[in-house]
Amino acid sequence: MARTNPLQFVQQVRAEVNKVVWPTRREVLLTTLMVFIMATLTAIFFALVDLAIRGGLQALLGFFG
Repeated sequence: MARTNPLQFVQQVRAEVNKVVWPTRREVLLTTLMVFIMATLTAIFFALVDLAIRGGLQALLGFFG
């Protein structure tokens, strides 16, 4: 592996950082909103699944108990 001096390394890092396409404020807000919506929907789904499993187990245990 070729060694580079620190100044050359910093120049290469700056060149790579300049190639990065940063998202706009609107894109960040929209994706953040979508994450919150999907997390809420997922939490609701698993809460309903939990209620269904708990109800089924209680019915099953009540039938045999």
